Amino acid sequence: MSVTDISPAADRVAAAQTVSSRIWRLAFASIEFRIGLVVFILLVLAAALYPEISGIDPTKLSVREKLIPPLFMGETWTWKHPLGTDQLGRDMLSRSLVGLRYSLLIGVATTVLMLLVGAIVGLLSGYYGGRVDMVLMRLTDAQLAIPMIILAITILGVSRPTIPSIILVLGLAGWPVYARVMRSTVMSESKKEYVRGAIVLGATNMRIMFLLILPLVLPPMAFVAVLDIARMMIFESVLGFIGLGVQPPTPTFGNIIADGRKYIMNAWWIATMPGAFLVVTLTSINLMGAALERARNKVYGGA
Repeated sequence: MSVTDISPAADRVAAAQTVSSRIWRLAFASIEFRIGLVVFILLVLAAALYPEISGIDPTKLSVREKLIPPLFMGETWTWKHPLGTDQLGRDMLSRSLVGLRYSLLIGVATTVLMLLVGAIVGLLSGYYGGRVDMVLMRLTDAQLAIPMIILAITILGVSRPTIPSIILVLGLAGWPVYARVMRSTVMSESKKEYVRGAIVLGATNMRIMFLLILPLVLPPMAFVAVLDIARMMIFESVLGFIGLGVQPPTPTFGNIIADGRKYIMNAWWIATMPGAFLVVTLTSINLMGAALERARNKVYGGA
């Protein structure tokens, strides 16, 4: 008899899927989630399409067009550069949107990596217990003792930062929190009757962990992970600001703002425009994440 034939286990997995669907429906019903989702989609579409549609190279230099102010400052001849240009004549709108691409890529990929590594470590630790739990949790404690930004600066400072290396460093620095949460949840689930029934019927440990327990405990962690996307985008911008992010001429929020701080008095838009895009993006993600968290608390609180 296979694990999928165990009716209590199948019922629990189906119930977990129903709960997840209910959380999404409740979150989508809130105005905050809808506003955040619309703004986020518009930003993603702009970042994906505008640089190609406009045909403006965000790295192209034009000394004759340097330090052009944004259109809303009343300069009617700046339609080509609606958000102005920087000290080298590069278009600020295309640079900000390309920076948004890299920031979102790194934020989402890093969060997925943290979630996967933390979930697997916590799943193994919580299910097997004993020496496995002791070894994995000591590794987790050692990782937690090192602040993420310090670890990232240390590793990236001795190598040339690239997008894969930034994702790997931030992801491997942030997984312990997910491992801790997953471990405590799995320890509770592994003592329940449906797991004991699966063991009696001959199910392997791998099937129990990945087909029965994981589908139950992963969705709540995934909801919380939405907020971590914004946190990873901030870390990526900080690394770029101090010169340890994606290297120029590739534009990112961090290195654009770092360049613009020298001109903050007479060309404030160089640093302000990417900062504004970052703020709006983080706000939209936080609105969706907060709505999901409220929906989750409402569902589990009313259960």
